[in-house]
Amino acid sequence: MSGRSLMVQGTTSDAGKTTLVAGLCRVLKRRGVRLAPFKPQNMALNSAVTADGGEIGRAQALQAQAAGIAPITDLNPVLLKPSSDVGAQVIIHGKAITQMDARAYHDYKQVAMAAVLASHARLSAAFEAVIVEGAGSPAEINLRDRDIANMGFAEAVDCPVILVADIDRGGVFAHLVGTLELLSASEQARIKGFVINRFRGDIALLEPGLRWLEARTGKPVLGVLPYLHGLHLDAEDAIARDLPAARGGVRVVVPVLPRISNHTDFDALRRHPQVDFRFVGPNEVPPAADLVVLPGSKAVCADLAHLRAQGWETYLQTHLRYGGKLVGICGGLQMLGRHVADPLGIEGPAGTRDGFGWLDLTTTLQAEKRLRNVRGRLALGQGADVHGYEIHCGISHGPAMARPAVMLEDGDRDGAQSADGQILGSYLHGLFDAPPALEALLRWAGLRGPVETVDLAALREASLDRLADCIEAHLDLPTLLRSLDGTCS
Repeated sequence: MSGRSLMVQGTTSDAGKTTLVAGLCRVLKRRGVRLAPFKPQNMALNSAVTADGGEIGRAQALQAQAAGIAPITDLNPVLLKPSSDVGAQVIIHGKAITQMDARAYHDYKQVAMAAVLASHARLSAAFEAVIVEGAGSPAEINLRDRDIANMGFAEAVDCPVILVADIDRGGVFAHLVGTLELLSASEQARIKGFVINRFRGDIALLEPGLRWLEARTGKPVLGVLPYLHGLHLDAEDAIARDLPAARGGVRVVVPVLPRISNHTDFDALRRHPQVDFRFVGPNEVPPAADLVVLPGSKAVCADLAHLRAQGWETYLQTHLRYGGKLVGICGGLQMLGRHVADPLGIEGPAGTRDGFGWLDLTTTLQAEKRLRNVRGRLALGQGADVHGYEIHCGISHGPAMARPAVMLEDGDRDGAQSADGQILGSYLHGLFDAPPALEALLRWAGLRGPVETVDLAALREASLDRLADCIEAHLDLPTLLRSLDGTCS
């Protein structure tokens, strides 16, 4: 049976498209529907390694989990990873193919659309339903030509659309009506209804506005989703706005780099009740900390220069002098070494830059990216179990690698430790995710006494189920799913 498609588009970025698609995937999975999520084009620095050895947006890996399937590259055939304000690495079917500026990519969209349609066709043949997520807004007039992410895709595959808007940011009726007005007649006809997201308050006070919206547009309001506090779901790209209040225990500080990648590495730390976690942005003064973590980066040399310009080198020298612990993940590991060489200009101008020099290793960036899911044991402490994934084009070598951070199941060694035990670097994204590894690293950072357990995977599953419960309670699912195969209703 060939699958039918339903697309979720948003009036703005961060309107709730990713969350709604994930929730619908879990709702349909509960009903026994074989389905797949799909995002034609994603622009994000949070990515995941797929079961077929490629790279996709991390949000699509989350949606795959909601649907109960393994993440594969067809779920997100085009991934753009920004490396500057005007350029990005272009990843097609899971593999990085080139670096392009915005104008060159616009000309390339015809090729990208062929990849998108091929992936959608394969998913449609393999699954009963495909739930599609748009990108940004379909009303971005400057991006309408050759669009592959929103209505351009929907028109190409004849896909119905629902439009979601975030009431929490204000102006929800203007967002919905304005978006609809900026679409063509055929695109307007594709909109089957509206979903209003993140509502707080008395729904009775919203009812007059909902009736006006339906009368004004001729489109039904399919439901109003309440603001769900404390959902533990991977962010698509933006750093989460709902950071918990400062708490006691170990203080962990992470600098927000201009091209920070996979900041979901810190979700387990952010959720831990014994961790006072702080993201420190540009021009903010970092507080004293027990543990500082240098995150991954899409442009290591540029972000290293940013850290120096922001005074982080002096801060980290003081932090180490007073006994603080320091971790570098992926690009952060590379920054901790003596040099980062980019002879091919993969992440910026070709050349070699000095690292911080606290680990005796050198990194050379290569054209071929390493993508794999791994398991192993931490080399420090009692050898706690750890799992994660590698996404990097840098190869590191040097004496520091003789003291690895992780012993991998396949016999490989990952990362490095300093001789004094204060510094640890690893290529593993997800280093803190496994509860045993999280406990071991927090003890290494100075946490004393019993350590509470945070199981990120269990929290994610519970959040997906909570999200599905909310959708079933607040949306008109029969109307919303009417365009799909009859098994879905």
